[in-house]
Amino acid sequence: MRRRLLASGLVSACALALAACGTSDPATERNDAEGETRTIEHAMGTSEIPAEPQRVVVLDTDKIDTALSLGITPVGAARASESELPSYLGDLSGVTVVGTTAEPDLEAIESLEPDLILGSKFRQEAFYDELNAIAPTVFTELVGLTWKENFLLDGDALGKADEAAQLLADYEARAGEIGASLGEAVGTEVSLVRFMPDQIRYYGPDSFSGIVLGDTGLARPELQQLNGAEDRRFAEVSAEEIDTLGGDVIFYCAYGDDGDAQLAEYTSGELWQSIPAVQSGAAHQVDDEIWMTGIGVSAAGLILDDLETYLSA
Repeated sequence: MRRRLLASGLVSACALALAACGTSDPATERNDAEGETRTIEHAMGTSEIPAEPQRVVVLDTDKIDTALSLGITPVGAARASESELPSYLGDLSGVTVVGTTAEPDLEAIESLEPDLILGSKFRQEAFYDELNAIAPTVFTELVGLTWKENFLLDGDALGKADEAAQLLADYEARAGEIGASLGEAVGTEVSLVRFMPDQIRYYGPDSFSGIVLGDTGLARPELQQLNGAEDRRFAEVSAEEIDTLGGDVIFYCAYGDDGDAQLAEYTSGELWQSIPAVQSGAAHQVDDEIWMTGIGVSAAGLILDDLETYLSA
């Protein structure tokens, strides 16, 4: 139970950080941040950043999770193209939306006068020079597969390296404890399915949620192990093959309104209803923001919450 409190504690910390941000004076914060700097190595080279950045803009969903998990409320954040800012992190009404992860709004970012920008080479490489002209910009290389390394790098850039290392260690310890508590049931094969606007995906061991499952030791259906595949994050299945997904337990979600429509259509169909896990009541709809786009330690903790809820009988 003590470990079970980790995820909810992180989200509570996010809410407290948001409440505190309204009392600060941006001009004073910028003045305080001037002076001491640190050199950070990252995917685009090296950057000189404030030792304790005060006005941070984040350009991917993992980075808003990271900032809030570490008690830092960003002044601006990009949203995923089909969603608003993630609701699982609490009330983010005080955070300015600065475009999408694919198309950051450079004018909006500049108007916030940030002293640090966190982004991803995978998503925003084309914008790096313009962003770096606005404020020191630190990019991670990839998304999803390297979420733990990204968390530690971003935590370091935020001046919270020790706190980030501790949160990650706490998460990994809790994941191991959950796996151990399942006993023989850890061999349960868990299927991950996501309904996209134009496709149905299943997720493998190198996806964010797949890594979380791997940290618990839970098994995966053979199809979803993606053995031999160049990209082991995810693959597609056609609507006519949806009954081949496998798994003793299925966790499924949808991306955006169009994905929701796909989910409603296919999960009410005969093929989905014929899947043994569906027939036995072992198919569970979960939050796409948490399982797929969160990609951070708070989201990972909430996935562990779901696993405890549905697998710890």
